[in-house]
Amino acid sequence: MLLPRQATALTGTVHADWFAAPGYWLAREVLQRGVAAVCLIAFLGAGRQFRALLGCDGMLPIPRFVARVPFRIAPSIFHLHYSDRFFAAVCWAGAALAGAIVAGADDAVPLWVATLAWLTLWVGYLSIVNVGQRWYGFGWESLLLEAGVLMMLLGNDETAPPLLTLWLLRWLLFRVEFGAGLIKLRGDPCWRDLSCLDYHHETQPMPGPLSWFFHHLPRPLHRVEVAGNHVAQLVVPFGLFFPQPVASIAAAVVIVTQLWLVASGNFAWLNWLTILLAFSAIDRAAFATVLPAPAAPSPTATPGWFAALVIAGAASTVVLSYWPVANMIGRTQKMNASFNALRLVNTYGAFGTVGRVRHEVVIEGTDAARPTPDAVWREYGFRGKPGDPHRMPRQWAPYHLRLDWLMWFAALSPAYAREWFGPLMERLLRGDPATLRLFGHNPFPDAPPRYVRARLYEYRFTSWRELREDRRWWNRELVGEYLPPRTMSGRERA
Repeated sequence: MLLPRQATALTGTVHADWFAAPGYWLAREVLQRGVAAVCLIAFLGAGRQFRALLGCDGMLPIPRFVARVPFRIAPSIFHLHYSDRFFAAVCWAGAALAGAIVAGADDAVPLWVATLAWLTLWVGYLSIVNVGQRWYGFGWESLLLEAGVLMMLLGNDETAPPLLTLWLLRWLLFRVEFGAGLIKLRGDPCWRDLSCLDYHHETQPMPGPLSWFFHHLPRPLHRVEVAGNHVAQLVVPFGLFFPQPVASIAAAVVIVTQLWLVASGNFAWLNWLTILLAFSAIDRAAFATVLPAPAAPSPTATPGWFAALVIAGAASTVVLSYWPVANMIGRTQKMNASFNALRLVNTYGAFGTVGRVRHEVVIEGTDAARPTPDAVWREYGFRGKPGDPHRMPRQWAPYHLRLDWLMWFAALSPAYAREWFGPLMERLLRGDPATLRLFGHNPFPDAPPRYVRARLYEYRFTSWRELREDRRWWNRELVGEYLPPRTMSGRERA
């Protein structure tokens, strides 16, 4: 007689009908390859941008941060040792390991090695995020870390996907979607009167190449978009916990709505991770209705140590879920927050408030001897954020342009830029190569400027006629001075 769960002391394996979910083998493949691809992009972005942002000579240097913030507050291997070379090694090693997993290396090694590989990725990226300060203060950093831990609990081809882990992934997706829906409903009145998308496509942090066209959709369609968003985020997530095929249908709705967001803007890897998490609710039968589903490998029984790890992870999640649940049902919901230093079981949300007017900080320099009214000022161009009104918005997501994103916050209030904006301007005056690599256009390729300044502009999308006749995507109007002209002393220049 076979028991629902049978442990064999000799082999240390577990046979349990309730534990394994072989019908989700293909979902696991999509999840692990996809999350590894996002990790690859995250490590590559960190490696390419850190020197100017966080390096020893960066705007917010890591050595200064770890000197004042203890390990227990921000656990990171960089508390043990930091150098720019070591940070770069962590980034490129993380990218290489993530790339190997994308290629399927985790299915070619023993289960314990695959588990250790995911743990290594998580430790590496947690170490970066926890010393990343303002540059890494985004909800999708915690989302990637939380998803990475759950990938470690999904196993590999040696064992069927654990059902508990799939439920944990759905619970994570629920918090992402439902938290975002709640913060909107409780926040800006325009979400309740369905008018937020009259402004959002124009004022979002980094518009994409299609954002201009989304903005010019008819207003009744904007109302339908907002209403559909409320349904997708406040109603549909409950369907993830229903039996099939309801769970797969709910997941498909999440995927479609997230693809709509991918097309309409640049939100780093937030939307792509959300899409990947939705596959935790899609079984083989649902896959087979759309595409031919390959046969699953023949897994062995789950090792006892791995089953214990999954059960411990599930139990820990239940305990840690108290804080995000209390946050969601509380009167003062936080939009994105972690409740522990390991950034596990977080709360999520986005755009509780939508701006009605877009402001942009434009940085300029001049090589004139004095910043007189006759001085010729030339504008620095950013890679992603709006600048030249004739420049079409670019698609960058899922790659994260950290300086460009922080410039959007700087335009909302100088308080967001107090720590790093002055150091940024100083590095432009020095012609710092690492800083200049963050920009799309350097108007002073031969020598740095004598003076730099920053001005605040109001940006608005052009009309159909203006785009057609002038090939201009934006109209902009000067609001005022953001930072007056500054220069360096003779000693600093030398």
